[in-house]
Amino acid sequence: MSKTPLMFPPLEPTQHGMLAVDDVHTLYWEECGNPDGQPVLFLHGGPGSGISPLHRQFFDPAHYRIVLFDQRGAGKSLPFGEYRQNTTALLIDDIEKIRVMLGISQWLVFGGSWGSTLALAYGEAHPEACLGFVLRGIFLCTKPEIDWFFDGIRNFYPEAYRRFAEAIPFDERHDLMAAYVKRLFCDDLAVCNEAAGAWNRYESACLFLLPPVPTPEDYKPKFLSRRLEAHYMRHGAFMAEDQLIQQIDRIRHLPAVIVQGRYDIICPPATAYRLHQAWPEARLDLVLDAGHAATEPGIAHALIKATEQFKRQGHFF
Repeated sequence: MSKTPLMFPPLEPTQHGMLAVDDVHTLYWEECGNPDGQPVLFLHGGPGSGISPLHRQFFDPAHYRIVLFDQRGAGKSLPFGEYRQNTTALLIDDIEKIRVMLGISQWLVFGGSWGSTLALAYGEAHPEACLGFVLRGIFLCTKPEIDWFFDGIRNFYPEAYRRFAEAIPFDERHDLMAAYVKRLFCDDLAVCNEAAGAWNRYESACLFLLPPVPTPEDYKPKFLSRRLEAHYMRHGAFMAEDQLIQQIDRIRHLPAVIVQGRYDIICPPATAYRLHQAWPEARLDLVLDAGHAATEPGIAHALIKATEQFKRQGHFF
């Protein structure tokens, strides 16, 4: 482990490339760690956030064959920010294309926030390809969760919520999702950027239990990535309501650990608890001194603990 004991040391990809998955989208993918090791798939959040070099560091590179990719419209995938032909079912198909391309029969699936949504959806569609799951900050993309994001967070971050709401004219504030969708999908770049900046500041303010000092990068508008987030939210992730809970029996036989910050305001613990009630065989690791972000010390420690336990035992118990 590195001297910063929460993460493994930085590492570079052993191979990477671009994979055309249809007539619109081409995905960036990369692999690092041990090419003959235990395969693990990292699924980023957002939707639209993309991968970063830090995401490689949740896994022991001597043991794991670490596969990461930018989902449709995210990161280095092309075209950036494209929401057309971009649905959960298509992302699941993309994961299978990557698995087959790399000659992997089964892998451990690791995802946080939106990545947990996609991990569950993928697992329920292809349980035979999964060895187990490490899931963080559970988001099932149900209507109550989406309503919470646009209304409930005000109970904990009233000042951040006020700024988020005040970016919208008063007569549209009764439906903030519709108001932000209207602006993020309009043709006026200035309007898009202004809405994305307000969304970004709102979400960034709520990520950590103890927020770090913000950097200029935190306040870049990134309207195309926020457009993808709005795209999936307004369509309920293109799934039936509560689909991931209703179909949980498809993966209940597989080992899993659920890592959840006690003070996660973006994805409140009630959702992780619901998932655990439906999937009691999974281990719920409730981190008492953390919010939503994967890089918070308690969350990072719990995620590393899970990947280390799976490495040694092939399961989490």
